[in-house]
Amino acid sequence: MTAVEKFNGSYVHIWTEDELIKQMALFPGWELRDAALERQFLFKDFSESLAFIVQVGILAEKADHHPVIHNVYNQVSLRLNTHSAGAITNKDTEMALQINAILTSSDPA
Repeated sequence: MTAVEKFNGSYVHIWTEDELIKQMALFPGWELRDAALERQFLFKDFSESLAFIVQVGILAEKADHHPVIHNVYNQVSLRLNTHSAGAITNKDTEMALQINAILTSSDPA
């Protein structure tokens, strides 16, 4: 059953586990883990990983939706879930798509 609820002044779609399992192909590289979307990234060096984190931060500020970010040298892990809903919502899936777009658009020309 699809659930739409109001959190922090806006309506969000709360994804059921079955919906997410069926849709995971839309989110390459992301995994379902403990009511969150998680993904690990590996970069050439610390500078590259930090530049990625800054780009994610800009997206997060614009969306007013902030992932959990862990960084160790060239490794970055992200965790997306809507804390106020205690679940994965459309805010998380939209952010995952935008983060994936950062990776595909960072083609040095």
